[in-house]
Amino acid sequence: MQTQRIGELMPGFRLPLLDGGGETSLEDIVRDRRGGLLVFWSGSCAHCVRYDAFFNGFAGRHPELGFAAIASRINETSEKMISAAQDRGLRFPILKDEGARIARLWFSQQTPRCYLLDRDGRLLYRGAIDNFKLPTDPGYLEYLEPAVAQFLRGEPIARADTPSFGCAIETVYYQLPKQL
Repeated sequence: MQTQRIGELMPGFRLPLLDGGGETSLEDIVRDRRGGLLVFWSGSCAHCVRYDAFFNGFAGRHPELGFAAIASRINETSEKMISAAQDRGLRFPILKDEGARIARLWFSQQTPRCYLLDRDGRLLYRGAIDNFKLPTDPGYLEYLEPAVAQFLRGEPIARADTPSFGCAIETVYYQLPKQL
């Protein structure tokens, strides 16, 4: 049984940019940076929509980290994702993971799911951005930003793994053998 552990090297990739502007690899994202953040993303996921401003501002808040979204959702067309990105004013790079090959290699089953890596591609944090409450709600907890801050200060990440929630990358429909 395959597993994924914090601290291990993540599988590399080279994927096309959704906008048709070439290809990008994991190495390209972390090159000349302290590390990078990859988020499995979907243009039609309502949970991803909630984080549009967060993703748009990530590179400005953390110029020392590379950032890209990986669009892996099965049956989501490039045209629909491009339209969603344009309509929502998204300014971050979106990579197309046709057939969810990288999502499977990275054990990602839903969007959004974040992976913080060091410059060598070692996994430092995986999971959610927050506990999906509004910052003004009682009990609101940030997960990703504290992990990023701890990493950038050279400290161990106190909470390196959090549960994700969101839209399924691949939905499985069961076929009944006969009508009931």
